[in-house]
Amino acid sequence: MEKEFSERELDRIIEMAWEDRTPFEAITFQFGISEQETIEIMRREMKPSSFRMWRARVQGRKTKHSKLRGQGVDRFKCSRQKHISGNKVSKR
Repeated sequence: MEKEFSERELDRIIEMAWEDRTPFEAITFQFGISEQETIEIMRREMKPSSFRMWRARVQGRKTKHSKLRGQGVDRFKCSRQKHISGNKVSKR
């Protein structure tokens, strides 16, 4: 069963998948989709050459897989990353 996402949600999933320091588990936590489902979305939404480049970059990358990260790294983003000030959620 394939989940339906709005264009905004798809954009965010793709953005999170592109970010080197965002693990697949963060995407699962936020959107309820597995790593394999994320890969399928990337394959469907990207040009073939962009998908191949992305796949080669993330395969086996420690920062994309929580189990491969060192102990003590338990956050989804860099501690020095700026907060998105225009985001409605951050203004609550």
